[in-house]
Amino acid sequence: MALEDFRRDQERCSECNSCKWIPFDQIKSQRFAIGCPSIAYNNFTGYSARGRFAIGLALNEGRIDLYSDKLQEIVFKCLTCGNCDVAHKVCRYDVEPLDHILEMRKTLTGAGQVLLEHMIYIDHLRKEDNMMLEPKAKRGDWAKGLDVKIATDEPCEVIYHAGCRFSFDEELWPSARSAATILKNAGVDVGIMGKDEACCGSRVHSMGFEGEYRKFAENAIDAWKTQGVKTVVTSCSDCYYAFNRLYPRLGAHFEVLHTVQYLERLIKEGKIKFGKSIPMKVTYHDPCHLGRQGESYVPWDGVAKKIKGQINLFNPPKPRYTGARGVYDAPRNVLKSIPGIELVEMERIREYAWCCGAGGGVRMAYPEFSGWTAAERIEEAKSTGAEAIVTTCGHCERNFLDAVETAGEKMKVLDVVQLVEQTM
Repeated sequence: MALEDFRRDQERCSECNSCKWIPFDQIKSQRFAIGCPSIAYNNFTGYSARGRFAIGLALNEGRIDLYSDKLQEIVFKCLTCGNCDVAHKVCRYDVEPLDHILEMRKTLTGAGQVLLEHMIYIDHLRKEDNMMLEPKAKRGDWAKGLDVKIATDEPCEVIYHAGCRFSFDEELWPSARSAATILKNAGVDVGIMGKDEACCGSRVHSMGFEGEYRKFAENAIDAWKTQGVKTVVTSCSDCYYAFNRLYPRLGAHFEVLHTVQYLERLIKEGKIKFGKSIPMKVTYHDPCHLGRQGESYVPWDGVAKKIKGQINLFNPPKPRYTGARGVYDAPRNVLKSIPGIELVEMERIREYAWCCGAGGGVRMAYPEFSGWTAAERIEEAKSTGAEAIVTTCGHCERNFLDAVETAGEKMKVLDVVQLVEQTM
């Protein structure tokens, strides 16, 4: 697609402001009513989905210059969390705010309008297959000492894909090691790619670098096909989104599961037994790419028409990604099955959850904005009386850990899989 293809959406926006808030029937307090971190932090309408629609239309009509530092900032100072997208679809299902923002980014990167802060990571990705600024030779170090298959050496039905954050962030290694160990001990024919694993491409896709994304996606798909892989399991929500929502557009046909989905399956089958109790009150944070963006891809090849010049009609009906069918129950069911755990909910949950602040390249280019967003979520977690915020994404975990350390908070930050292993 091209930015011009979004002209209908740009003109169709009715300035209802739904993109800025969680739906009004979901609001429980004024303190936690807003949905879009970008507009909340910058406090100017240009940073909302509505503002970006207006800017996109102005670009299409040649009324503003593509080569502008301020335009760059407005386009890239967005977490691409998708909160505006699902909230907007409550009343306007026929516009795509998130896809529009991603297309604006592709337009800018295609014209050479890239952030210097991003290029540091893109250059490293091109050389070392990751944006963690680490050598690719260290990719499999997280699994040292684990008796788990290396998929390139022997066949396996299930691939466990750790992802860049879990592979290179040593503080988070225990989560990946626990996931691989639990699967293996439950009798799953699981293997890892080790040093041959590479970036999924999800994050670079959200930053507008489509060529780099396709390279990594196509390489992964080819490798899994060659090895006869049937199921791909990952602990990274960004990777889950890539494999489940993006890769099928390139011809991928694998079963894709997040670790918590597989854990829920193993618990139901009686292959995971809990022997200890963890007396702890926790609250669960829904990662954007596992939750509202975790809906499976539905192919569509149709046309848009207008009836009497006004009413929009898609023939055949267009898939409606409302966020409601994301992965919400599995992590909660796993937590509820752990003896001693008391789960309490924050005000903004499921498809209307507040973002952790790590996505869309914002942590790389605008760390203050990223940190502020994480701190807002920690405040919401504290309001529940929980002693720990639990999540299922390494990027969320890292941003929360940094926010807690910066603020000197006592809130614990945990991964669901860590709690499961502690009780076994």
